Amino acid sequence: MSQIMKKIITTATPQRISFAGGGTDINYFYEKHGGLVLSTTIDKFIYVTVKVHNKLFKEKYRLNYSITEHVDSLDDIKNEIARECIRYLGIDEPLYISSTSDLPALSGLASSSCFAVGLLNALHQLKGDHVSLAQIAEEACHIEINVLKKPIGKQDQYAAAFGGVNLFTFNPNGNVLLTPITNASIFKIFENSLLFYTDIQRSADEVLSDQKNSFGSNEDKMLEIKDLAIQFYNLVCEPKLNLDQLGRLLHQNWVSKKGLSDKISNSLIDTYYSAAMENGAYGGKILGAGGGGFLFLLADKENHPKIIESLNQLELVNFNFEPIGTRTLLNF
Repeated sequence: MSQIMKKIITTATPQRISFAGGGTDINYFYEKHGGLVLSTTIDKFIYVTVKVHNKLFKEKYRLNYSITEHVDSLDDIKNEIARECIRYLGIDEPLYISSTSDLPALSGLASSSCFAVGLLNALHQLKGDHVSLAQIAEEACHIEINVLKKPIGKQDQYAAAFGGVNLFTFNPNGNVLLTPITNASIFKIFENSLLFYTDIQRSADEVLSDQKNSFGSNEDKMLEIKDLAIQFYNLVCEPKLNLDQLGRLLHQNWVSKKGLSDKISNSLIDTYYSAAMENGAYGGKILGAGGGGFLFLLADKENHPKIIESLNQLELVNFNFEPIGTRTLLNF
C-alpha cells in the first residue's frame, strides 16, 4: 500500500507549439530514422489539483474535469489517463482530482499529455517521491503510448515536463536528447506570431492512426519533415533571425504534413490559411495532429492587422513564451 505524505497538491503544466518535425517523434519513424522536433512551451496551462479524499464521502474517487465522476472502483474511472496514472503509481488511498485549462482541449496544444505530466507530478509529490522531470516525461509516455495504446509520439510529454524552446532528438533506442535554444533572437518569433482558434475540436487519434497506416507511402515526406526541422533549428541558432526564411520553412512543413493524410486539413482550414498568406503571412500550420484546433502563423508585425481582419471570424489568442515546464503551485 502506498504511503501518502502530503494532503493537497496543485500543479501547472504549460502547453506547447511545435514548429517543425512533428510526427518524427512517433516510434515507427524514430526507431528506423531517428526523430527531431523543435518546439516551445507557451503561457497557457493545464492545472491539476490532487488531494486525499475524505473517507466520510460516499465514493472513493471524485474527479472534476469536463465531466464529474464519483466512483468506488479504480476500474470504473472513465478518465483513462487519470485511472492509469493512479494504477501505475500504486496509490490505494481515496483521491480527489480536479483539472482545468486556459484553452480548449482537443485543439493541438498537447492538452492530454500536459494533463498526464501534471497529474504524475502531483501524484508523486502527494506520495513524497522525489523524481526527475525526465522520469515524469517517460512515465507519461509509457502510460499514453504503451498502456493506453495511443498512436502518438513523445514530444508533447517532454515539452510539458521541461518547458522552454528545445530541439528534441528521438534516438532509435527510444532515448530522448534535449537541446535547449537560448539564442535571445528567438523572441523575435513570438513578437511576430499569431495564434487563431478555429473552433474545431478533434481527437488526434483518428488523424495519427490514418497517418500510421499510410507510413509506407509517406516515408519520404516524413524524412523531408525531419530535414525541415534541422533547417529550422539551424536558422533559429543564427545571431539574427530571418523571419521570411523561417516562414517559408513553416509553409513547406505544412504542405508536407498535409500530404500525410487527407484528415489533416479541410476546405475550411485551407481557406483560412490562404487568406492569411494573401495578407502577408510568411507561413504557418495547424498545430498538433491537424484537422482543427489552433492555426499558428508567422508574419511581420506590421502585417498583423491585415491578417487579423482577414480572419475576423476566428478568435485571436494572445500568448507569450513560457520558459519553465511543469511546476507546483500549491504543496500544502
